[in-house]
Amino acid sequence: MRILIVTDIEGVASVVHPEQTREGNAEYEIARRWMTREASAAVCGAFDGGASEVRVNDSHGSYRNLLADELDPRARLVHGKPRTLGMMGGLEAGFAGVMLVGFHSRAQTQGVLAHTINSAAFARVWLNGKELGEAGLYGALAGELGVPVIFASGDDIFAGETRPLFPHCVFTVTKQATGRHSAISLSPQASCEAIRAGARQAMAAIGPASPLLLDTPVQARLQTQTPAHADLFCQWPALERIDGVTLQFSAASVEHALRMLNCLSAMASALR
Repeated sequence: MRILIVTDIEGVASVVHPEQTREGNAEYEIARRWMTREASAAVCGAFDGGASEVRVNDSHGSYRNLLADELDPRARLVHGKPRTLGMMGGLEAGFAGVMLVGFHSRAQTQGVLAHTINSAAFARVWLNGKELGEAGLYGALAGELGVPVIFASGDDIFAGETRPLFPHCVFTVTKQATGRHSAISLSPQASCEAIRAGARQAMAAIGPASPLLLDTPVQARLQTQTPAHADLFCQWPALERIDGVTLQFSAASVEHALRMLNCLSAMASALR
């Protein structure tokens, strides 16, 4: 069985502040090592549970965070951007399940460092009338490719909002959110141990797990952080403006909807 592990950093144990997620400072260098160790723990759990091949997708920021020389050497690393499937890069063919490690809750929630794709640009995102965060958006992309999400780790707010989307998924809670920049966290070592055990347990859930499927064409709605972002995004003729900060568009598939959202995210840099 081939498994794709998708990694983010905001849900990693002991990560609570933006400085820990941004390149160029000492706290980030420590946090990326914790991120790498949690990824390796999931790799170990997947192989413990019978995986034949594991790919690890680096999916935070620049997609260049994981320390390749400290990652479990049995895994193959997917990193760098841009890539067509974004956070699901590497899933193009033949996988039995996806594991989400270090994930966070969607924007406008009480989770640690909560956001959706781009915290500076997007306030809320809906597909087919359902508000989704990154786990839901990319879980639906995996579902479109026939692959279920079988494991996820992050804070308790993330687990609570995501569990209904993936009822057969095993969740490991790495910390309890007490604010946007505060939490009661497992130690990095305890988090890795819990992730390895959860990933191993999740391998047994591949049979009953079902992919998250959305009807197509997909109707996407987006609330921007400011009217200026809506002004910018509506230069793209495919977008229809509903009000000062709300836009909508139709896409042939979840993949196409996410590719459009990621392009809008890149466009937002023009306003920085």
